[in-house]
Amino acid sequence: MIRIVKKPTDTPDDNSTGMVADALKKRGADFSYLDLDSIDLFSGDIENDLIWVCGIKQTGIHFDAISALNLSNQVVNSPEAIAICANKAQTTARLLRDNVPTPETIFTDSVEKVEEFLKKRKKVVYKPVYGYDGNGIYPMDDISMLGDSPYYIQEFIENICDYRVFVINGEAVGAIRRESDTFAHNIHQGGSGVPVFDIPKDMADIASRAALSVDIDYCGVDLLDYNGSYTVLEVNGTPNWHCMGVPIWDYLAEYLIETEKTI
Repeated sequence: MIRIVKKPTDTPDDNSTGMVADALKKRGADFSYLDLDSIDLFSGDIENDLIWVCGIKQTGIHFDAISALNLSNQVVNSPEAIAICANKAQTTARLLRDNVPTPETIFTDSVEKVEEFLKKRKKVVYKPVYGYDGNGIYPMDDISMLGDSPYYIQEFIENICDYRVFVINGEAVGAIRRESDTFAHNIHQGGSGVPVFDIPKDMADIASRAALSVDIDYCGVDLLDYNGSYTVLEVNGTPNWHCMGVPIWDYLAEYLIETEKTI
């Protein structure tokens, strides 16, 4: 059976979970919803199932619950992959290990090291290590603007837009171009998105490599134009698919059905 953990931020007008559930219904798939707040993790009632985590609350209880369920079930995305994507420092470490293009970055508790990096770069980007939807990210050209430690600081890259590429099972299946009148182009920060129907090969390749680096079933890879190619800003382990020009919900439903057959 496919068991679904609903995305906590779903709304009637933006229901990622419901879209995939409808696609599963159309295909006659056997599925049910799983409430992480009410299940008995130690009962042994849930075993040998596929558990799709559309999203979780930012609590240790939910993460520990899917980690425990992963011991006797297959969780998509895996708890390890979700944790890596939620931590920008861990994501960057893996991208660098696999030579995936990503902006120059430092991760430190030292204000002095941030000052050195800022002096070298003149302008940088401050990002919270844990964050989502572009919250807490801002450009910085003076050390007085520095936020809370630990400090995850990236080089600033001039841009007028960014891209999100949706990757399933290592393949780039959809993309959007996002832009706004402000620094952050995220849809939740007021940005707008238009579909990229013909994904450039180098964009698709870099997004696929990023997904493989964090060992994830599906994800949203955020990129910028850089030096004639693309550089990876982050990998989202519980992505939405706003403005995609392809039916991501159908692709995900098909992937879940085929994956469940292998258990």
